[in-house]
Amino acid sequence: MSVLDGWDDAADVGEHDEALSPSGSDTAPDTAPVWAVFGDLMAGLLGAFVLILVGVLVVQMDLVSHLQAEVQKRQVEEQRRMALEKALAIPLRSGRVTLNNGRIGISGSVLFAFNSDQLRPEGRQLLQALVPPLRVYLGERDEMLMVSGFTDDKPVQNRNDRYADNLELSAQRALTVTRALIGEGMPSSRVFAAAFGAEQPAAPNTSEAGRALNRRVEMAPVPKAAPPAP
Repeated sequence: MSVLDGWDDAADVGEHDEALSPSGSDTAPDTAPVWAVFGDLMAGLLGAFVLILVGVLVVQMDLVSHLQAEVQKRQVEEQRRMALEKALAIPLRSGRVTLNNGRIGISGSVLFAFNSDQLRPEGRQLLQALVPPLRVYLGERDEMLMVSGFTDDKPVQNRNDRYADNLELSAQRALTVTRALIGEGMPSSRVFAAAFGAEQPAAPNTSEAGRALNRRVEMAPVPKAAPPAP
């Protein structure tokens, strides 16, 4: 082997070693800059904040809408109460009729004798006075009049054999008032009867005064039922 061959072999070995040895630029792995990581974190936090803010705004908008609807409802109810009070000004001044939360109350003793469903003459006169303003009021609002009968809690069987129970007595009284209103000019399409017996007392049934308050007839304007779908 010549000297030149020895030098060639040494050169080949050196080149091979350089190829196997990592260069200085290959020893350090690539890493993302700190500012980029921080930017991603802040973007995520901002997105979460925006979502929370949107959720809070939606809740607030729903609350405002609900409050506005409630205010409008109260205003409509107040307008109805004032209109009804104005329509019934003369009967209310007589003291024989009360108006509470849109419900016209008439004491049972004004309309009927005790444990009876036959109208007293003064009761018929009172109903006659109520028909004109109520007819106008109902017509202006396209509403109906619900006539409700109520009794005290004493069993009716012990007092009268004509009625099976308090519910039947209250039903007969409500029907009597309804028919009287129709007879005085109230359109039959604008009035209907309902019976509650001893339910929904206006006062405790613990005294005679309280029971007298519970023997009553109430009339309340209500919206007309929507016609059935075809």
